[in-house]
Amino acid sequence: MHIVYIHQYYCNPAMAGGIRSYEQARRLVARGHTVDVITTDITPGDRELGWKVTEDDGVRVHWFRVPYSNNMSYTRRLRAFGEFMVLAAARAARLKADLVFATSTPLTVAVPGVIAAKLRRAPFVFEVRDLWPEVPIEMGALRNPVARGLAGALANFAYRNASEVIALSPGMAAGVTARRPQTRTTVIPNAADIDLFQVGNDDIRRFRARYAWLGDRPLIVYTGALGAVNGVEYLVKAASRMRDIDPDIRVLIVGHGKEWEPTRELAEREGLLNTVVHMWEKVPKSELPVILGAATMSTSFVRPIRGLWDNSANKFFDALAASRPIAINYGGWQADLLRETGAGLVLDPENHDAAASLLVQYLRDDVWLKEAREAAHRLAVERFSRDLLFDDFERVLERSAQRN
Repeated sequence: MHIVYIHQYYCNPAMAGGIRSYEQARRLVARGHTVDVITTDITPGDRELGWKVTEDDGVRVHWFRVPYSNNMSYTRRLRAFGEFMVLAAARAARLKADLVFATSTPLTVAVPGVIAAKLRRAPFVFEVRDLWPEVPIEMGALRNPVARGLAGALANFAYRNASEVIALSPGMAAGVTARRPQTRTTVIPNAADIDLFQVGNDDIRRFRARYAWLGDRPLIVYTGALGAVNGVEYLVKAASRMRDIDPDIRVLIVGHGKEWEPTRELAEREGLLNTVVHMWEKVPKSELPVILGAATMSTSFVRPIRGLWDNSANKFFDALAASRPIAINYGGWQADLLRETGAGLVLDPENHDAAASLLVQYLRDDVWLKEAREAAHRLAVERFSRDLLFDDFERVLERSAQRN
């Protein structure tokens, strides 16, 4: 089967970002499919017009430089979405396709997907990574009634024209079926790349020994976006209290985004920066395994907004892949999973002092840490293995192609 795969922000392991699309596309190729990925090149530098084609493990990747950053204004980001929508539609229309697959966000990727599918008389499968426009509306980021109406119409357009929808969490799936109950929707969450996160003890020891501030101290790690939805200042505020309870605990924040500088400034004001709290710019996915391997506990945060509970953040599954307990500050399906299995902690979303006390308690509990690591590993292997979930993904594509 020849698959056109549209993802505006595709990353491979040498890049900083989630590699779900890379892992799925290369596995499709390994199963005998042909895959063309259409994406953007957002690396810094002078803009070059025209498409560039590379190959990632047998996957043809079509890149067009469209500047984008979380630091851009809302209007500037919308322009980037619109620009890629037009470029991707033109590119996809020229490619042979037995099936067209598009993964959001942004929601606008559905437009080139539908156009290409209709031109090629091929089925269209749409993947929902974030529930739009419901989440931005709940966050207060989409206030204009006209914009809300247009965004809702675009979501309806995507779901109506999809032969099937893949949603990354049960809550996202519920949002899709609320709008379009006739469209078959399958939940396939983000996955644990178990092989990628297998790191030797010697590598971990060398990593810890390299930094005088770390050594053999307990380490809490946050890896990923520092955007408006994440609220990573929560960890800095908890760290301020942890310093009073247990001054040896260290925090490492690795990532990028609009809230990077405000988070750094907060850590500096609290007298934590470069002592208790350390911040590193984004690193390639291939460098994350040793960082998580050195962690005593990983973390994932969102602001206290109900719609954000339905996330399927890569960092949650990376922690499981690394056999590390994870602490989160939200409810929903991930919180239920942690309570059910003991693979981590659910922190109070508002009370930073209570969160700090809980973290300190369990960071020093060797018995709990051992059991939580084992629980995280079981989840990675038995429920969220990339290979396991890829089989579900391929079944959706093949079912859609057969129906067509």
